Amino acid sequence: MELKNTEKLEKSQVKLTVAVSAEELEAAKETAYKKNKNKISVPGFRKGKAPRKMIEKLYGEGVFLEDAINECFPSAFDFAMEQSGTKPIAQGNVDLGEITGAGFEFIITVPVEPEVAVSEYKGLEAAKETPVVTEEDIQQQMNVYIQRATTTETVDRAAENGDTAVIDFEGFVDGVAFEGGKGEKHPLKLGSGQFIPGFEEQLVGKKAGENVDVTVTFPEEYHAEDLKGKEAVFKCFVHEVQAEVVPELDDEFAKDVSEFETLAELKADIEAKILENKTAAAEHDFEQALINKLIENMTADIPDAMYENALDNIVNDFGMRVQQQSQGQMTLEQYMQMMGMDQDGFRGMFREQAEQQVKTRLALTKVAEMEGIEITDEILDAEYAKMAEQYGMEADKIKMFIPADVVKGDLMVEKALEAVKAAAVVTEKAAD
Repeated sequence: MELKNTEKLEKSQVKLTVAVSAEELEAAKETAYKKNKNKISVPGFRKGKAPRKMIEKLYGEGVFLEDAINECFPSAFDFAMEQSGTKPIAQGNVDLGEITGAGFEFIITVPVEPEVAVSEYKGLEAAKETPVVTEEDIQQQMNVYIQRATTTETVDRAAENGDTAVIDFEGFVDGVAFEGGKGEKHPLKLGSGQFIPGFEEQLVGKKAGENVDVTVTFPEEYHAEDLKGKEAVFKCFVHEVQAEVVPELDDEFAKDVSEFETLAELKADIEAKILENKTAAAEHDFEQALINKLIENMTADIPDAMYENALDNIVNDFGMRVQQQSQGQMTLEQYMQMMGMDQDGFRGMFREQAEQQVKTRLALTKVAEMEGIEITDEILDAEYAKMAEQYGMEADKIKMFIPADVVKGDLMVEKALEAVKAAAVVTEKAAD
């Protein structure tokens, strides 16, 4: 074989022309003959015993040509990559040149890692928020505990907004009951907006044992075509009225809803956790602002294959989460069908995210190179040990699933980001 030409194309693609000699083609035809002779019938010969020339005379000179070409391709591809020093990042395109008595040519076009340049990565300026925890923040989290501890009790009074009315109901349009308009002992929280607009308000002031006719008009955008915009009367009977019993906010409340002995300790813990979350969010936003500026300073002719590979990974991860969360009851295809989306539309939702991931990794990998960052065996082993503890597996098993070069690449990106942050100019950003 001979590598006749190497040409760099746009979008970081390389076009390679590999010549396969007449002798190599002939050897491949012989191999194809030996693989296929037992499947070919030739009058006067038992299967597998007919000479190759006889088969070619009967079925044509090119009877083994396609299989021979397929036989040549893997070695021709490997030869072309080795001779040119090309490292493809995805499958490329293959075109077949003219076939002559002197052999033929493969024209192979593959995407490769782009050449990356970063004009500046030190002294990038970005705003960083100083987190502040407000009383409102603490109260919002306290409300979650309050809601969990809130109970209901039956009351002997007229229903108020916020109460739950337990009702029977049946809906009629023009005096005729309609399908789906009937329920028994349905608990309806007044003011929740569960029912048609205007329904719940007409139950306010009603007591247990009362019959109530509730008149409403179905919205024009209602899902049932035969009810859109129509007036309906719901005949209701109130079984009981239930009121919420909100707990007192004291030390006993704190003991009931948490591991703390006092309300002050509970609030202090809530404040600390909110501050931790806000600090992490501020750090993430700061990092992202720096990354965006770093990407602006990067030039790279990125092949579409890199974006598609990243997109594949995101979609595959999403599919795995769907199966895990549904305990194996739903596939990604079923999820997309439920959401009314096709594959192109679904992938389109993540395309911007995939492009950002690719650009970020390329830029930070270049920074790692410029900084001379290296991942030693000790650092690598420590990372595997950390992952083993995280997943509850032995480090050797983790190594089987996650190759060393992948872990090293991730660590280099992390350390490059640390270098960018360390050299950044931080400006103050007011808390939202």
